[in-house]
Amino acid sequence: MGYFSAFAIFFIIWWLVLFATLPFSLKTQDEDGEVTLGTVPSAPRGAHMLRAMVRTTIVAAIIFGVLYYLNQVAGYSFDDLPRIAPEFN
Repeated sequence: MGYFSAFAIFFIIWWLVLFATLPFSLKTQDEDGEVTLGTVPSAPRGAHMLRAMVRTTIVAAIIFGVLYYLNQVAGYSFDDLPRIAPEFN
């Protein structure tokens, strides 16, 4: 796997993990009890993007590390998935 391919795969994993983990640890204005005039109560209380980006990078690095190990070290690829699942005949 080349550097560009590895970066592209990590980038795709990072974006998927970002949108999956973005709602975690989010406090709304309604939960905080202070709703700003002109906003909906479900709006976020404050900016939490830095914490979300750090959490996303850590989780994406772990997922990418597992995929890299399975692909480069263990020799598995997406072509091997049909052979991993048992046949139900």
